[in-house]
Amino acid sequence: MGTINLKKGGKIELSKGLTHAMVGLGWTANSFDGADFDLDASVFLLNDKDKMQSDEDLVFYNNPEHSSGAVRHGGDDRVGGDGSSDDEQIFIDFDKIPSYVSKLEIVVTIYEWKTRKQNFGQVERAYLRLVSTNGENVVDGNEELRFDLSEDYSTNTSILMATLYRQGRIWKFTSRGVGYNEGLGAFIKRYGNSYQNGD
Repeated sequence: MGTINLKKGGKIELSKGLTHAMVGLGWTANSFDGADFDLDASVFLLNDKDKMQSDEDLVFYNNPEHSSGAVRHGGDDRVGGDGSSDDEQIFIDFDKIPSYVSKLEIVVTIYEWKTRKQNFGQVERAYLRLVSTNGENVVDGNEELRFDLSEDYSTNTSILMATLYRQGRIWKFTSRGVGYNEGLGAFIKRYGNSYQNGD
Protein backbone atom coordinates (compact mmCIF):
# COMPACT_ATOMS: atom_id res chain seq x y z
CA MET A 1 0.00 0.00 0.00
CA GLY A 2 1.40 3.40 -0.99
CA THR A 3 1.40 6.73 0.80
CA ILE A 4 -1.99 8.31 1.49
CA ASN A 5 -1.89 12.04 0.72
CA LEU A 6 -4.21 13.99 2.97
CA LYS A 7 -5.71 17.41 2.44
CA LYS A 8 -6.44 19.84 5.27
CA GLY A 9 -9.04 18.32 7.59
CA GLY A 10 -8.48 14.80 6.29
CA LYS A 11 -8.98 11.93 8.73
CA ILE A 12 -7.66 8.40 8.62
CA GLU A 13 -7.50 5.40 10.93
CA LEU A 14 -3.95 4.23 11.47
CA SER A 15 -3.08 0.70 10.46
CA LYS A 16 -4.11 -1.96 12.94
CA GLY A 17 -1.07 -3.37 14.65
CA LEU A 18 0.93 -0.16 14.27
CA THR A 19 2.96 0.19 17.46
CA HIS A 20 5.84 2.45 16.44
CA ALA A 21 5.81 5.49 14.18
CA MET A 22 7.99 8.40 13.20
CA VAL A 23 6.42 11.77 12.43
CA GLY A 24 8.73 13.73 10.13
CA LEU A 25 8.40 17.44 9.46
CA GLY A 26 10.20 19.31 6.71
CA TRP A 27 10.28 22.84 5.31
CA THR A 28 12.30 25.36 3.34
CA ALA A 29 12.96 28.63 5.12
CA ASN A 30 13.64 31.78 3.11
CA SER A 31 14.83 34.39 5.58
CA PHE A 32 14.89 37.67 3.67
CA ASP A 33 16.72 39.64 6.35
CA GLY A 34 19.56 37.16 6.76
CA ALA A 35 18.60 36.18 10.31
CA ASP A 36 18.50 32.55 11.40
CA PHE A 37 15.11 30.94 10.87
CA ASP A 38 14.45 28.25 13.46
CA LEU A 39 11.22 26.25 13.30
CA ASP A 40 10.43 23.98 16.24
CA ALA A 41 8.19 20.91 16.35
CA SER A 42 6.44 20.20 19.65
CA VAL A 43 4.03 17.51 20.83
CA PHE A 44 1.38 18.06 23.51
CA LEU A 45 0.05 14.92 25.24
CA LEU A 46 -3.49 15.83 26.27
CA ASN A 47 -6.24 14.22 28.29
CA ASP A 48 -9.92 14.09 27.32
CA LYS A 49 -10.32 17.72 28.44
CA ASP A 50 -7.54 18.90 26.11
CA LYS A 51 -5.20 19.57 29.03
CA MET A 52 -1.75 18.36 30.01
CA GLN A 53 -1.54 16.48 33.29
CA SER A 54 1.97 17.74 34.06
CA ASP A 55 4.86 19.68 32.57
CA GLU A 56 6.36 16.56 31.03
CA ASP A 57 3.35 16.22 28.72
CA LEU A 58 5.02 18.74 26.43
CA VAL A 59 7.76 17.09 24.38
CA PHE A 60 9.99 19.61 22.59
CA TYR A 61 13.61 20.75 22.34
CA ASN A 62 13.84 21.49 26.09
CA ASN A 63 12.12 18.24 27.12
CA PRO A 64 13.06 15.76 24.37
CA GLU A 65 11.50 12.61 25.82
CA HIS A 66 8.40 11.80 27.85
CA SER A 67 9.16 9.80 31.00
CA SER A 68 6.91 6.99 29.75
CA GLY A 69 9.10 6.57 26.67
CA ALA A 70 6.01 7.06 24.51
CA VAL A 71 7.16 10.19 22.67
CA ARG A 72 10.69 11.28 21.83
CA HIS A 73 11.95 14.35 19.96
CA GLY A 74 14.71 13.44 17.50
CA GLY A 75 16.60 16.74 17.83
CA ASP A 76 16.32 20.45 17.09
CA ASP A 77 17.12 21.59 13.54
CA ARG A 78 17.89 25.32 13.72
CA VAL A 79 18.22 25.99 9.99
CA GLY A 80 15.85 23.85 7.90
CA GLY A 81 16.52 22.20 4.56
CA ASP A 82 15.04 22.26 1.09
CA GLY A 83 11.75 20.56 1.98
CA SER A 84 12.82 17.24 0.43
CA SER A 85 13.76 15.51 3.68
CA ASP A 86 12.80 15.67 7.35
CA ASP A 87 14.17 18.60 9.32
CA GLU A 88 12.80 17.34 12.63
CA GLN A 89 11.50 13.92 13.65
CA ILE A 90 9.27 12.71 16.47
CA PHE A 91 9.21 9.05 17.50
CA ILE A 92 6.06 7.50 18.99
CA ASP A 93 5.58 4.19 20.79
CA PHE A 94 1.80 3.79 20.95
CA ASP A 95 1.95 0.94 23.47
CA LYS A 96 3.68 3.21 25.99
CA ILE A 97 1.30 6.17 25.77
CA PRO A 98 -0.20 6.67 29.27
CA SER A 99 -3.86 5.76 29.66
CA TYR A 100 -4.82 9.34 30.60
CA VAL A 101 -3.64 10.62 27.20
CA SER A 102 -6.39 10.74 24.60
CA LYS A 103 -4.68 12.82 21.92
CA LEU A 104 -1.37 14.15 20.67
CA GLU A 105 -1.27 17.64 19.17
CA ILE A 106 1.67 18.34 16.84
CA VAL A 107 2.57 22.02 16.61
CA VAL A 108 5.25 23.93 14.69
CA THR A 109 6.36 27.33 15.98
CA ILE A 110 9.04 29.89 15.06
CA TYR A 111 11.71 30.41 17.68
CA GLU A 112 12.03 34.08 18.71
CA TRP A 113 9.52 35.14 16.07
CA LYS A 114 8.83 38.47 17.75
CA THR A 115 12.46 39.51 17.98
CA ARG A 116 13.28 38.38 14.45
CA LYS A 117 9.95 39.57 12.99
CA GLN A 118 9.39 36.29 11.16
CA ASN A 119 6.30 34.40 10.03
CA PHE A 120 5.32 31.44 7.90
CA GLY A 121 5.25 33.62 4.80
CA GLN A 122 8.99 32.91 4.77
CA VAL A 123 8.46 29.15 4.69
CA GLU A 124 7.86 26.99 1.61
CA ARG A 125 7.24 23.30 0.94
CA ALA A 126 6.28 22.50 4.52
CA TYR A 127 4.99 18.98 5.12
CA LEU A 128 4.28 16.34 7.72
CA ARG A 129 4.55 12.61 7.12
CA LEU A 130 3.95 9.55 9.26
CA VAL A 131 6.20 6.52 8.83
CA SER A 132 5.57 3.13 10.41
CA THR A 133 8.76 1.84 11.99
CA ASN A 134 10.21 -1.18 13.75
CA GLY A 135 11.20 0.55 16.95
CA GLU A 136 13.43 3.42 15.81
CA ASN A 137 14.38 1.86 12.48
CA VAL A 138 13.12 4.57 10.12
CA VAL A 139 15.02 3.28 7.10
CA ASP A 140 12.88 0.14 6.87
CA GLY A 141 9.62 1.89 7.66
CA ASN A 142 6.76 2.53 5.25
CA GLU A 143 5.44 6.06 4.72
CA GLU A 144 1.79 5.68 5.72
CA LEU A 145 0.55 9.20 5.08
CA ARG A 146 1.65 12.68 4.11
CA PHE A 147 0.20 16.16 4.55
CA ASP A 148 1.63 18.97 2.41
CA LEU A 149 0.75 22.51 3.45
CA SER A 150 -0.62 24.33 0.43
CA GLU A 151 -2.30 27.37 2.00
CA ASP A 152 -0.82 30.82 2.50
CA TYR A 153 0.23 31.29 6.13
CA SER A 154 1.98 34.61 5.53
CA THR A 155 0.51 36.27 8.63
CA ASN A 156 0.89 33.30 10.98
CA THR A 157 3.68 32.53 13.42
CA SER A 158 2.64 29.01 14.42
CA ILE A 159 0.71 26.11 12.92
CA LEU A 160 -1.21 23.25 14.50
CA MET A 161 -0.12 20.61 12.01
CA ALA A 162 -1.98 17.47 13.07
CA THR A 163 -3.80 15.58 15.79
CA LEU A 164 -3.43 11.91 16.68
CA TYR A 165 -6.36 10.79 18.82
CA ARG A 166 -7.47 7.61 20.51
CA GLN A 167 -10.84 5.92 20.04
CA GLY A 168 -10.86 2.82 22.19
CA ARG A 169 -7.80 0.85 21.12
CA ILE A 170 -7.63 2.54 17.71
CA TRP A 171 -5.54 5.60 16.89
CA LYS A 172 -6.68 8.04 14.22
CA PHE A 173 -4.95 10.92 12.47
CA THR A 174 -6.36 14.30 11.42
CA SER A 175 -4.43 16.76 9.25
CA ARG A 176 -5.12 20.20 10.69
CA GLY A 177 -3.07 23.01 9.13
CA VAL A 178 -4.52 25.69 11.43
CA GLY A 179 -2.47 28.90 11.61
CA TYR A 180 -2.13 31.13 14.68
CA ASN A 181 -0.56 34.52 15.37
CA GLU A 182 1.22 33.41 18.52
CA GLY A 183 4.17 31.40 19.78
CA LEU A 184 4.80 28.29 21.83
CA GLY A 185 4.00 30.09 25.09
CA ALA A 186 0.39 30.62 24.01
CA PHE A 187 -0.09 26.91 23.33
CA ILE A 188 1.42 26.08 26.72
CA LYS A 189 -1.02 28.46 28.42
CA ARG A 190 -3.97 27.05 26.44
CA TYR A 191 -3.19 23.45 27.34
CA GLY A 192 -2.70 24.37 30.95
CA ASN A 193 0.57 23.52 32.64
CA SER A 194 3.07 25.50 34.70
CA TYR A 195 5.83 26.07 32.14
CA GLN A 196 7.03 29.67 32.04
CA ASN A 197 8.71 29.41 28.67
CA GLY A 198 7.36 32.48 26.88
CA ASP A 199 7.22 32.65 23.11
